[in-house]
Amino acid sequence: MRTSLRLSFSALISVAAALGGCAVGPVYREPEPAIPATWHAARPDVGAIVGMADWWEQFDDPTLGTLISLAESASPTLDKAWANIQKARATLTTAQADGLPSLSAQGSVTRAREQAVNGQMSVTTTRSRSVDTSWEIDLFGKVRRNAEAAQARIEARVGDWHDASVSLAAEVADTYVQFRGCELLADAYGRELTSLRETDKATALLVLAGFSASADGSLARASVASTQSTLINQRAQCDLLVKSLVALTGGDETDLRVRLAGTSGHIPQPASIEVPSVPAEALRQRPDLASSERELAAASADIGAAQADRYPSLSLSGVITVAAATTTSPLTTWSLGPSLSLPLLDGGRRRAAVDSARATYAAAEANYRQKVRQAVKEVEQALVSLDSSARRSAQVELAAQEYRRYFEATEQNWRAGGVSLLTLEEARRSALTAQIESIGLQRDRVEYWIALYKALGGGWQPGTPVTPATASQSQDKQGEMQ
Repeated sequence: MRTSLRLSFSALISVAAALGGCAVGPVYREPEPAIPATWHAARPDVGAIVGMADWWEQFDDPTLGTLISLAESASPTLDKAWANIQKARATLTTAQADGLPSLSAQGSVTRAREQAVNGQMSVTTTRSRSVDTSWEIDLFGKVRRNAEAAQARIEARVGDWHDASVSLAAEVADTYVQFRGCELLADAYGRELTSLRETDKATALLVLAGFSASADGSLARASVASTQSTLINQRAQCDLLVKSLVALTGGDETDLRVRLAGTSGHIPQPASIEVPSVPAEALRQRPDLASSERELAAASADIGAAQADRYPSLSLSGVITVAAATTTSPLTTWSLGPSLSLPLLDGGRRRAAVDSARATYAAAEANYRQKVRQAVKEVEQALVSLDSSARRSAQVELAAQEYRRYFEATEQNWRAGGVSLLTLEEARRSALTAQIESIGLQRDRVEYWIALYKALGGGWQPGTPVTPATASQSQDKQGEMQ
């Protein structure tokens, strides 16, 4: 009988080992996104081509690089993304531990005092030690599927961190460029206000001498007041952008203003980059798409885990106990054996779990396809905007120069009494409008470059490790808390 039991137990272990090599569920294959064979928008006509890595350093503006470094070293968004990576790694450890044997030990000591019939007292000490072990054999791959899902989600969270890093750098650069453009606009309004005040003084003298109508004085004063109001509003917009940079970098506003004052007066110009002719090459550089694809892989593994939960589960458990009392010899007992669980009736709960996992996969697949379309759209839109601004640049600059020459000639004519003040102010407004458009186009063109950098993944490549600047700081904080 004992030999038969051993053979049956050995046969059970052999069957468990054989079944442990299979895993139910779909075999995941990375989807082929439906994307165009080439870009429909014109790619930029580049001269000197630079790489995408650390693209902000190609702007030849040390202040911008410093601001991005400050933002990355103190970003709550990146800290949150890093914490999500740590959480995903812990989940993987938990999933893998479910497939390993567990071992626990217990011990106890008790003392008891007894009184015999003859009145004598006796004290008995009982000691007990036990070791429990259990192991759920992964017959149908539930543990492996859960581990696959956990590993895929780690990779997804890594992609999220890189996407957050790219977005943060782009946001800092875009805000910085807006601020520089705002400075130029404020400077233009300031110079215009100075010119208007001189015109106002000259007009007041002419009105006082009777050479101009009082209406000209009203027009000159109104122009001064209007431009001064515009200048105040423009400076307020610049202050708002400074506040945004303070929030992004987490630094002191006074120090930030000192940094910004050191390199004022121009909008940084980026170097050109080469856009891949095949959209698929560009999309492989997007960390958000990589994250979405990894979520899809995790959802596929979840289906297998849910399906495995519908099948029988086999576990091995055992216990060894050693007990001894002061009046008796040590007694050792042990037990070891398999346990088979068969899901017979659960009201459809496990089937519903499989259906839910499949629905989650369908939603993840739809989300992935939507992100692919969004990525293509962002690149196409950035290319269109960049091409349009490049073709407009020469005309806008020429218009600004010619309107300025026209104003200067009109101003000389006005001082000679050849034209009215109204004609002078119309020429001034045209020159100012053309100058504002020129500054706005310079700013917008750089912003379109930034949008293109971001749409192409910001220099990210698959397999890029996560090296957050605040990782060591976060670990130090955790160590202090422990």
